[in-house]
Amino acid sequence: MLEHIQWLGHGSFLVLEPKVIYIDPWKVPSNAFHPDAILISHDHYDHCSTADIQRLSGPDTRIVCNERVASQIEHEATILRPWQSITLDRVSVKAIPAYSQNGSLHPLSHGGLGFIISANYFDIYYAGDTKIIAEMEKIHPDIALLPIDNNDTLSIADAVEVIRIIRPKWVIPYNWGNSGLIQMKDLHEFKTLVGELAQVIIPRINERLSN
Repeated sequence: MLEHIQWLGHGSFLVLEPKVIYIDPWKVPSNAFHPDAILISHDHYDHCSTADIQRLSGPDTRIVCNERVASQIEHEATILRPWQSITLDRVSVKAIPAYSQNGSLHPLSHGGLGFIISANYFDIYYAGDTKIIAEMEKIHPDIALLPIDNNDTLSIADAVEVIRIIRPKWVIPYNWGNSGLIQMKDLHEFKTLVGELAQVIIPRINERLSN
């Protein structure tokens, strides 16, 4: 399943099989094709880009988000609350809570979401912008996409603890590079701290992942 995932920079990903799904598209090229679905985790501009949603949306594209996002975009959307799910043929998308218990950027009241995409017998967990939360104990994905910039999200130490909790096989960090303070040297530290808990895959922008 890894080979069907691309990191597009910051918190944006593309899943290519068996359905084409964008997650939080931001600064997507103008020649990008219309996906089957667009998942939006929360209403911050770098995750909910109305310009990218407009550019990507085709007549059959399904937009999945929370109520705050739905109120800000022009397109009809499927609104999910935490733990609700939808199916897209052979793909299931479940909304997972994403918030910071004590922070100001991602409060619980804003209804931020992560997503579990279940396809081809794999569960992909996109954490959204979140700190460590108790709800993570309920999920055990194969692949975890985690924010590690500590901007009211996970620090590197937090992300290691999340891996201990959810026990994925593969981990892909995001919110690093040009988008923040976390750089390649920090990723190598992260990989060392994770050790044998999981395989850390350091993504390259617009390239498919591989282990």
